[in-house]
Amino acid sequence: MNGTLFRALVALLPISMLVSGSAVLFCRNKAVLFFLQLLGAGFLLFVVLAHVSEALHLFPWMGWGLEHSAGHYFDLTSAVCGAILFPAGYFLQSLKGISK
Repeated sequence: MNGTLFRALVALLPISMLVSGSAVLFCRNKAVLFFLQLLGAGFLLFVVLAHVSEALHLFPWMGWGLEHSAGHYFDLTSAVCGAILFPAGYFLQSLKGISK
């Protein structure tokens, strides 16, 4: 097993827990801040799946891992969006005091 695949599979567990927890919160309380969390977690899940695709050489036309390729920019954009949206939703949740 190559290192990229191992790291991506290890990261898949906490990210899938983030996605499922965010989905439960959003289903219970249909608020924008929970949607931001869910959207951010979804973007982070895409980053992990992009790394799995890179390690398994799926979708070679995307150019996973190569600079200036479509796969690189999808991965980068998803990482930035996930790193902004998930904490923003969590921060807004803490400001409003919603804990359900």
